[in-house]
Amino acid sequence: MARLGGAFLIAAAALAGAGAQQKAEAASTLVFCSEGNPDNLAPALARTNTSFDAILHAYDTLVRFDAESKSIVPALAESWTISPDGTVYTFKLRPGVRFHDTPGYTPTRTLTSADVLFSFFRQWHKDHPYHSVGNGAYNYFNDLSMGSMLKSIEAVDDLTVRFTLNRPQAPFLANLSMVFAAITSAEYADTMAKRGTPELFDLEPVGTGAFQLLSYQKDNLLQYKAFEGHWAGRPPLDNLVFAITPNATVRLNRLQAGECHVMPYPNLTDLPKIRNSQSLTLLRQEGYNVAFLTFNVERKPLDDVRVRRAISMAIDKETLVDALYGDTGRTAKNPLPPTSWGYNDAITDIPYDPKGASQLLAEAGHANGFEIELWHMPVARPYMPAGKRAAEMMANDLAQVGVKATLVTDDWSVYMKRLMNGDHQLGMIGWTGDNSDPDNFLYTLLSCEGARKGGGNMGKWCDRSFDDLITEAKQTTDVAKRTALYHRAQEVFKDQAPWLPLAHSMVFMVLREEVKGYRMNPFGLHLFHRVDLAR
Repeated sequence: MARLGGAFLIAAAALAGAGAQQKAEAASTLVFCSEGNPDNLAPALARTNTSFDAILHAYDTLVRFDAESKSIVPALAESWTISPDGTVYTFKLRPGVRFHDTPGYTPTRTLTSADVLFSFFRQWHKDHPYHSVGNGAYNYFNDLSMGSMLKSIEAVDDLTVRFTLNRPQAPFLANLSMVFAAITSAEYADTMAKRGTPELFDLEPVGTGAFQLLSYQKDNLLQYKAFEGHWAGRPPLDNLVFAITPNATVRLNRLQAGECHVMPYPNLTDLPKIRNSQSLTLLRQEGYNVAFLTFNVERKPLDDVRVRRAISMAIDKETLVDALYGDTGRTAKNPLPPTSWGYNDAITDIPYDPKGASQLLAEAGHANGFEIELWHMPVARPYMPAGKRAAEMMANDLAQVGVKATLVTDDWSVYMKRLMNGDHQLGMIGWTGDNSDPDNFLYTLLSCEGARKGGGNMGKWCDRSFDDLITEAKQTTDVAKRTALYHRAQEVFKDQAPWLPLAHSMVFMVLREEVKGYRMNPFGLHLFHRVDLAR
């Protein structure tokens, strides 16, 4: 097939109904029917998996988590050393790593230490010239307490970078595999700033990834082409298209019609039809995830633990899971998934007890109930197949104890932003781990640091005893000690009930038969670096 260059033959009209000739011409163009818009294309600013999927094709991190070996392996850093006291990490960068170009920019050099320093200093230092470009929030960097964790980052030479920490941090290397830590081009940033268009740095990405992002049309398409100069070798695909398709039924129809090749999160009611299809393959794995209802403790009456526990007792999780997940999910009792090494299985869950819920509400001064907003997700996610239906079931349960819930939702990216800002009262959401460390759930989602406006702690709950436990756990590499600390933290969590954990789910992906080499990612990412289409 001829290369398509800077423009794709597949466009919105083709995706709506491509003919046989068009499909043949696009034989090396893989179309992924994505479920939603990215909230941002800048690694430092992104917060959702739809953004991570988009970004991790265009950018690389220093290290990455390898799902097969379950270990951190080299990426832009070809090797590293760690000091005996666990506070100094020295990375050797790969020589000759090339950046993408754009119509208005051609790189004059390959990756150096300056790019690593730029990527982290932008997020860390408020006086950095790019710190205020974009929204300047850097929520993931801050949720992980990177600012207080780091003592210094130095360029030892052009290809050597030294990170010095204030104290040992067990999750540090795993954190560097995450999207916020992707390396961006300092030269490109400087070029855009000199032209007076620094905002283009985030809107027209220049990375080192296996695919070069060409364009993004909200609610429609992201378009990529293979990067010929990628350090790990050119990907097998010529082109990659994300066709943004929020409705799972529409995604499946497009897949069956050959208008896309891969889709995530099918309706569970469609699984038998998919299994019986000769042209489709159904993949499944246990999700490293949790769905939950977060209680905004800054909004009355949810500042009262008795009210939070009463709501938890009023909701019939088992019926909800049976109705929405069937045999593809299990009820949750902890903020960690059961497959995490920090999971505390000895925890006793808050029982379903409407009578007890009514008594607790009366004790808290709400014998006649109250009105509240219950926010629900507008899209299917791996941990929640039907957000609106789940909200309707929970609202019905709450009505039985006198709590009248009004359902609220919004566009996915707006919804996430508003939950992180604390605009909600009850908010349905979930989490798929970014790495294998319990810290990625407990600290990112429940720390006092994350409870600020815009932070990942969407309930804005700050409990110092809990925070002390998870902070101490970060600062030791002794797995047994960390496990004990995480077990105690989960006991505090259960007692104070800042969330109602709902479910852990199986995750499903559907492929057309011509897709070769696709593997499910344990962290809910959809990566196509090693994927090809049968010719």
